[in-house]
Amino acid sequence: MIDAMSKLFNKAAVCTDIHWGLKSNSVVHNLDCTNYINWFIDTAKKHDCDVCFFLGDWNHHRASINIQTLQFGLRALERLNESFSQVYFIPGNHDLYYRDRRDVHSVEWAKHLSRVKIINDFAHYDDVVIAPWLVQDDWKQISKYEGKYLFGHFELPHFYMNAQVEMPDHGELQSEHLSGFEKVFSGHFHKRQFRKNITYIGNTFPHNYSDVNDDDRGMMILKWGSEPVFLSWPDQPRFRIYKLSEILTDETLLQKDMHVRINLDVDITYEESNFIREQLLPKYQLREMSLIPSKVDLEQDDTDYSNMKFESVDSIIQEQIQQLSEGAFDKRLLLEIYKNL
Repeated sequence: MIDAMSKLFNKAAVCTDIHWGLKSNSVVHNLDCTNYINWFIDTAKKHDCDVCFFLGDWNHHRASINIQTLQFGLRALERLNESFSQVYFIPGNHDLYYRDRRDVHSVEWAKHLSRVKIINDFAHYDDVVIAPWLVQDDWKQISKYEGKYLFGHFELPHFYMNAQVEMPDHGELQSEHLSGFEKVFSGHFHKRQFRKNITYIGNTFPHNYSDVNDDDRGMMILKWGSEPVFLSWPDQPRFRIYKLSEILTDETLLQKDMHVRINLDVDITYEESNFIREQLLPKYQLREMSLIPSKVDLEQDDTDYSNMKFESVDSIIQEQIQQLSEGAFDKRLLLEIYKNL
Protein backbone atom coordinates (compact mmCIF):
# COMPACT_ATOMS: atom_id res chain seq x y z
CA MET A 1 0.00 0.00 0.00
CA ILE A 2 1.31 3.48 -0.89
CA ASP A 3 1.60 5.80 2.10
CA ALA A 4 0.61 9.47 1.98
CA MET A 5 4.16 10.70 1.51
CA SER A 6 4.73 8.66 -1.64
CA LYS A 7 1.65 9.86 -3.55
CA LEU A 8 2.48 11.92 -6.63
CA PHE A 9 -0.61 14.06 -6.07
CA ASN A 10 -3.58 14.45 -3.81
CA LYS A 11 -6.02 15.73 -6.42
CA ALA A 12 -5.14 16.29 -10.07
CA ALA A 13 -6.78 18.44 -12.76
CA VAL A 14 -6.38 16.75 -16.15
CA CYS A 15 -7.05 17.93 -19.70
CA THR A 16 -5.85 17.12 -23.20
CA ASP A 17 -5.90 17.99 -26.92
CA ILE A 18 -6.52 21.72 -26.99
CA HIS A 19 -4.86 22.24 -30.41
CA TRP A 20 -3.82 25.90 -30.38
CA GLY A 21 -3.72 27.15 -33.98
CA LEU A 22 -6.51 24.93 -35.28
CA LYS A 23 -8.59 26.18 -38.23
CA SER A 24 -5.74 28.05 -39.91
CA ASN A 25 -4.74 29.81 -36.71
CA SER A 26 -8.25 31.06 -36.14
CA VAL A 27 -8.34 33.88 -33.55
CA VAL A 28 -11.83 32.71 -32.57
CA HIS A 29 -10.49 29.22 -31.81
CA ASN A 30 -7.48 30.59 -29.91
CA LEU A 31 -9.79 32.79 -27.83
CA ASP A 32 -11.92 29.71 -27.12
CA CYS A 33 -8.75 27.98 -25.94
CA THR A 34 -7.88 30.95 -23.69
CA ASN A 35 -11.36 31.01 -22.17
CA TYR A 36 -11.21 27.27 -21.67
CA ILE A 37 -7.87 27.49 -19.81
CA ASN A 38 -9.28 30.23 -17.57
CA TRP A 39 -12.27 27.99 -16.74
CA PHE A 40 -10.01 24.96 -16.24
CA ILE A 41 -7.80 26.80 -13.72
CA ASP A 42 -10.72 28.34 -11.85
CA THR A 43 -12.48 24.97 -11.63
CA ALA A 44 -9.29 23.22 -10.48
CA LYS A 45 -8.84 25.76 -7.69
CA LYS A 46 -12.44 25.32 -6.53
CA HIS A 47 -11.78 21.58 -6.24
CA ASP A 48 -8.40 22.06 -4.47
CA CYS A 49 -6.37 20.39 -7.22
CA ASP A 50 -2.65 20.53 -6.46
CA VAL A 51 -1.20 19.30 -9.77
CA CYS A 52 -2.11 19.40 -13.46
CA PHE A 53 -1.67 16.79 -16.18
CA PHE A 54 -1.84 17.78 -19.83
CA LEU A 55 -2.03 14.65 -21.97
CA GLY A 56 -0.89 15.88 -25.36
CA ASP A 57 -1.45 18.06 -28.45
CA TRP A 58 -0.98 21.57 -27.14
CA ASN A 59 -0.37 22.90 -30.64
CA HIS A 60 -2.08 21.74 -33.81
CA HIS A 61 0.56 22.32 -36.50
CA ARG A 62 3.71 20.26 -36.18
CA ALA A 63 5.83 21.97 -38.84
CA SER A 64 5.42 25.65 -37.91
CA ILE A 65 3.69 27.87 -35.37
CA ASN A 66 2.00 31.15 -36.15
CA ILE A 67 3.45 33.97 -33.99
CA GLN A 68 0.06 35.02 -32.68
CA THR A 69 -0.84 31.41 -31.86
CA LEU A 70 2.52 31.01 -30.09
CA GLN A 71 1.73 34.03 -27.92
CA PHE A 72 -1.71 32.66 -27.00
CA GLY A 73 -0.22 29.26 -26.09
CA LEU A 74 2.70 30.72 -24.14
CA ARG A 75 0.48 32.90 -21.98
CA ALA A 76 -1.83 29.98 -21.25
CA LEU A 77 1.01 27.68 -20.19
CA GLU A 78 2.45 30.47 -18.04
CA ARG A 79 -0.91 30.61 -16.27
CA LEU A 80 -0.84 26.86 -15.67
CA ASN A 81 2.71 27.18 -14.35
CA GLU A 82 1.54 29.85 -11.87
CA SER A 83 -1.58 27.95 -10.80
CA PHE A 84 -0.29 24.47 -9.88
CA SER A 85 2.57 23.12 -7.81
CA GLN A 86 3.49 20.92 -10.80
CA VAL A 87 2.33 20.58 -14.40
CA TYR A 88 3.12 17.24 -16.08
CA PHE A 89 3.06 17.98 -19.80
CA ILE A 90 3.11 15.31 -22.53
CA PRO A 91 3.95 16.53 -26.04
CA GLY A 92 1.45 14.76 -28.31
CA ASN A 93 1.93 13.65 -31.89
CA HIS A 94 0.79 17.07 -33.12
CA ASP A 95 3.51 18.68 -31.01
CA LEU A 96 6.29 16.59 -32.56
CA TYR A 97 8.12 17.79 -35.68
CA TYR A 98 8.88 14.21 -36.76
CA ARG A 99 6.31 11.45 -36.64
CA ASP A 100 8.76 8.78 -35.48
CA ARG A 101 11.08 10.81 -33.21
CA ARG A 102 10.64 12.96 -30.10
CA ASP A 103 13.82 15.06 -30.22
CA VAL A 104 12.14 18.13 -31.76
CA HIS A 105 8.83 19.41 -30.44
CA SER A 106 6.86 22.66 -30.45
CA VAL A 107 6.86 23.32 -26.69
CA GLU A 108 10.61 23.22 -26.10
CA TRP A 109 10.44 26.71 -24.57
CA ALA A 110 8.27 25.37 -21.73
CA LYS A 111 11.35 23.87 -20.06
CA HIS A 112 12.06 27.40 -18.79
CA LEU A 113 8.84 27.36 -16.75
CA SER A 114 9.88 26.11 -13.32
CA ARG A 115 6.79 24.03 -12.54
CA VAL A 116 6.26 22.51 -15.99
CA LYS A 117 7.75 19.04 -16.41
CA ILE A 118 7.97 18.03 -20.07
CA ILE A 119 7.46 14.26 -20.40
CA ASN A 120 9.58 13.34 -23.41
CA ASP A 121 10.52 9.88 -22.12
CA PHE A 122 8.97 7.36 -19.74
CA ALA A 123 8.69 8.93 -16.27
CA HIS A 124 8.17 6.66 -13.24
CA TYR A 125 7.04 8.23 -9.95
CA ASP A 126 6.37 5.60 -7.27
CA ASP A 127 2.97 4.20 -8.27
CA VAL A 128 2.48 6.44 -11.34
CA VAL A 129 3.94 6.15 -14.84
CA ILE A 130 3.67 8.98 -17.37
CA ALA A 131 4.38 7.83 -20.92
CA PRO A 132 5.44 9.97 -23.87
CA TRP A 133 3.95 9.65 -27.35
CA LEU A 134 5.16 6.20 -28.40
CA VAL A 135 7.47 6.04 -31.41
CA GLN A 136 9.13 3.14 -33.22
CA ASP A 137 9.26 0.14 -30.83
CA ASP A 138 8.31 2.04 -27.64
CA TRP A 139 5.04 0.11 -27.51
CA LYS A 140 7.01 -3.03 -26.63
CA GLN A 141 8.23 -1.41 -23.40
CA ILE A 142 4.87 -0.42 -21.98
CA SER A 143 3.92 -3.90 -20.79
CA LYS A 144 7.01 -3.91 -18.54
CA TYR A 145 5.53 -1.18 -16.38
CA GLU A 146 2.90 -1.51 -13.68
CA GLY A 147 1.38 0.67 -11.00
CA LYS A 148 -1.74 2.47 -9.89
CA TYR A 149 -2.01 5.09 -12.64
CA LEU A 150 -0.70 5.42 -16.18
CA PHE A 151 -1.04 8.70 -18.08
CA GLY A 152 -0.29 8.95 -21.80
CA HIS A 153 -1.24 9.89 -25.34
CA PHE A 154 -1.98 6.44 -26.71
CA GLU A 155 -3.30 5.25 -30.07
CA LEU A 156 -5.18 2.10 -29.14
CA PRO A 157 -7.15 0.04 -31.67
CA HIS A 158 -10.92 -0.37 -31.45
CA PHE A 159 -11.46 2.92 -29.64
CA TYR A 160 -13.22 5.70 -31.51
CA MET A 161 -11.11 8.49 -33.00
CA ASN A 162 -14.33 10.51 -33.15
CA ALA A 163 -18.02 9.72 -32.90
CA GLN A 164 -18.05 7.85 -36.23
CA VAL A 165 -14.61 6.33 -36.88
CA GLU A 166 -13.00 3.43 -35.01
CA MET A 167 -9.21 3.12 -34.83
CA PRO A 168 -8.06 0.08 -36.86
CA ASP A 169 -5.69 -2.52 -35.43
CA HIS A 170 -2.18 -2.20 -36.89
CA GLY A 171 -0.82 -5.06 -34.79
CA GLU A 172 1.26 -2.97 -32.38
CA LEU A 173 0.04 -1.41 -29.12
CA GLN A 174 -2.95 -3.24 -27.63
CA SER A 175 -5.14 -2.58 -24.59
CA GLU A 176 -3.76 -5.76 -23.00
CA HIS A 177 -0.28 -4.18 -22.89
CA LEU A 178 -1.64 -1.70 -20.32
CA SER A 179 -3.11 -4.29 -17.98
CA GLY A 180 -0.42 -3.74 -15.33
CA PHE A 181 -2.16 -0.58 -14.15
CA GLU A 182 -5.25 -0.07 -12.06
CA LYS A 183 -6.33 2.87 -14.24
CA VAL A 184 -5.05 4.28 -17.54
CA PHE A 185 -5.89 7.82 -18.67
CA SER A 186 -5.14 8.95 -22.21
CA GLY A 187 -5.40 11.85 -24.59
CA HIS A 188 -5.26 11.65 -28.41
CA PHE A 189 -8.80 10.48 -29.25
CA HIS A 190 -11.16 13.39 -28.64
CA LYS A 191 -14.25 11.38 -27.76
CA ARG A 192 -14.62 10.48 -24.08
CA GLN A 193 -14.83 6.70 -23.78
CA PHE A 194 -14.17 3.87 -21.35
CA ARG A 195 -13.13 0.24 -21.68
CA LYS A 196 -11.94 -1.95 -18.81
CA ASN A 197 -9.14 -0.02 -17.06
CA ILE A 198 -8.66 2.49 -19.92
CA THR A 199 -10.24 5.94 -20.16
CA TYR A 200 -9.91 8.43 -22.99
CA ILE A 201 -10.76 11.52 -20.97
CA GLY A 202 -12.19 13.57 -23.87
CA ASN A 203 -10.63 16.70 -25.27
CA THR A 204 -11.13 20.27 -24.07
CA PHE A 205 -14.18 21.16 -26.19
CA PRO A 206 -15.74 20.23 -29.57
CA HIS A 207 -13.62 21.34 -32.52
CA ASN A 208 -15.62 20.46 -35.65
CA TYR A 209 -18.52 18.45 -37.03
CA SER A 210 -16.77 15.19 -36.12
CA ASP A 211 -17.89 16.16 -32.61
CA VAL A 212 -21.51 16.78 -33.61
CA ASN A 213 -24.01 16.33 -30.75
CA ASP A 214 -21.19 15.41 -28.35
CA ASP A 215 -20.64 18.01 -25.62
CA ASP A 216 -19.15 15.58 -23.09
CA ARG A 217 -15.81 17.39 -23.13
CA GLY A 218 -13.90 19.53 -20.66
CA MET A 219 -11.69 18.21 -17.86
CA MET A 220 -11.15 15.39 -15.41
CA ILE A 221 -10.56 15.73 -11.68
CA LEU A 222 -8.82 12.75 -10.11
CA LYS A 223 -8.54 12.42 -6.36
CA TRP A 224 -5.94 9.81 -5.42
CA GLY A 225 -7.67 6.48 -4.84
CA SER A 226 -11.12 7.71 -5.94
CA GLU A 227 -13.14 7.47 -9.13
CA PRO A 228 -12.49 10.30 -11.63
CA VAL A 229 -14.98 13.14 -11.97
CA PHE A 230 -15.63 14.64 -15.42
CA LEU A 231 -16.78 18.21 -15.94
CA SER A 232 -17.90 19.82 -19.20
CA TRP A 233 -17.02 23.41 -20.02
CA PRO A 234 -20.39 25.21 -19.98
CA ASP A 235 -19.34 27.84 -22.57
CA GLN A 236 -17.96 25.42 -25.14
CA PRO A 237 -18.86 25.89 -28.82
CA ARG A 238 -21.30 23.24 -30.01
CA PHE A 239 -21.90 21.54 -33.35
CA ARG A 240 -25.36 20.44 -34.42
CA ILE A 241 -27.13 19.08 -37.50
CA TYR A 242 -30.89 19.61 -37.68
CA LYS A 243 -33.69 19.36 -40.19
CA LEU A 244 -35.37 22.60 -41.19
CA SER A 245 -38.70 21.19 -40.03
CA GLU A 246 -37.20 20.72 -36.54
CA ILE A 247 -36.01 24.34 -36.42
CA LEU A 248 -39.37 25.66 -37.63
CA THR A 249 -41.07 23.66 -34.90
CA ASP A 250 -38.65 24.51 -32.09
CA GLU A 251 -36.23 27.42 -32.53
CA THR A 252 -34.91 26.90 -28.98
CA LEU A 253 -32.75 24.10 -30.39
CA LEU A 254 -30.40 26.89 -31.44
CA GLN A 255 -27.95 28.26 -28.85
CA LYS A 256 -25.31 30.96 -28.63
CA ASP A 257 -21.96 30.21 -30.35
CA MET A 258 -23.39 27.12 -32.05
CA HIS A 259 -22.26 25.83 -35.45
CA VAL A 260 -25.34 24.52 -37.25
CA ARG A 261 -26.02 22.65 -40.44
CA ILE A 262 -29.68 22.59 -41.43
CA ASN A 263 -30.86 19.96 -43.87
CA LEU A 264 -33.63 21.34 -46.09
CA ASP A 265 -36.37 18.76 -45.75
CA VAL A 266 -38.95 21.46 -46.54
CA ASP A 267 -39.23 23.08 -49.98
CA ILE A 268 -38.19 26.72 -49.75
CA THR A 269 -37.04 29.33 -52.24
CA TYR A 270 -33.59 30.91 -52.37
CA GLU A 271 -35.07 34.14 -50.99
CA GLU A 272 -36.68 32.26 -48.11
CA SER A 273 -33.39 30.56 -47.24
CA ASN A 274 -31.64 33.94 -47.13
CA PHE A 275 -34.40 35.30 -44.91
CA ILE A 276 -33.99 32.38 -42.50
CA ARG A 277 -30.26 33.00 -42.25
CA GLU A 278 -30.68 36.75 -41.74
CA GLN A 279 -33.18 36.14 -38.95
CA LEU A 280 -31.66 33.25 -37.03
CA LEU A 281 -27.92 34.05 -37.14
CA PRO A 282 -28.12 37.29 -35.13
CA LYS A 283 -31.11 36.26 -33.02
CA TYR A 284 -29.28 33.27 -31.52
CA GLN A 285 -25.73 34.63 -31.98
CA LEU A 286 -24.77 31.58 -34.01
CA ARG A 287 -21.19 31.31 -35.24
CA GLU A 288 -22.18 29.51 -38.41
CA MET A 289 -25.33 28.30 -40.10
CA SER A 290 -25.30 26.31 -43.34
CA LEU A 291 -28.44 25.36 -45.22
CA ILE A 292 -27.88 22.01 -46.92
CA PRO A 293 -30.03 21.06 -49.95
CA SER A 294 -31.65 17.65 -49.99
CA LYS A 295 -29.33 14.88 -51.16
CA VAL A 296 -29.58 13.75 -54.78
CA ASP A 297 -31.50 10.51 -55.11
CA LEU A 298 -28.75 8.01 -55.95
CA GLU A 299 -31.28 5.62 -57.48
CA GLN A 300 -31.80 8.16 -60.27
CA ASP A 301 -28.06 8.51 -60.92
CA ASP A 302 -27.19 6.38 -63.98
CA THR A 303 -23.39 6.81 -63.65
CA ASP A 304 -21.49 3.50 -63.68
CA TYR A 305 -19.22 3.51 -60.60
CA SER A 306 -18.26 -0.16 -60.77
CA ASN A 307 -14.97 0.34 -62.63
CA MET A 308 -13.92 3.55 -60.95
CA LYS A 309 -10.57 3.55 -59.16
CA PHE A 310 -10.28 5.61 -55.97
CA GLU A 311 -6.85 6.69 -54.78
CA SER A 312 -5.69 8.18 -51.51
CA VAL A 313 -4.12 11.65 -51.43
CA ASP A 314 -0.81 10.03 -50.40
CA SER A 315 -0.74 7.70 -53.41
CA ILE A 316 -1.63 10.53 -55.83
CA ILE A 317 1.15 12.81 -54.54
CA GLN A 318 3.77 10.05 -54.54
CA GLU A 319 2.82 9.05 -58.08
CA GLN A 320 3.16 12.67 -59.24
CA ILE A 321 6.63 12.89 -57.67
CA GLN A 322 7.69 9.69 -59.44
CA GLN A 323 6.59 11.20 -62.77
CA LEU A 324 8.84 14.28 -62.45
CA SER A 325 11.49 14.67 -65.16
CA GLU A 326 14.83 13.00 -64.47
CA GLY A 327 17.56 15.40 -63.40
CA ALA A 328 15.24 18.28 -62.54
CA PHE A 329 14.69 17.09 -58.97
CA ASP A 330 15.99 14.43 -56.62
CA LYS A 331 12.82 12.33 -56.55
CA ARG A 332 14.09 10.08 -53.75
CA LEU A 333 14.72 13.11 -51.53
CA LEU A 334 11.35 14.64 -52.36
CA LEU A 335 9.60 11.39 -51.42
CA GLU A 336 11.52 11.21 -48.15
CA ILE A 337 10.62 14.83 -47.31
CA TYR A 338 6.94 14.19 -48.11
CA LYS A 339 6.78 11.04 -45.98
CA ASN A 340 8.21 12.97 -43.01
CA LEU A 341 5.66 15.80 -43.22
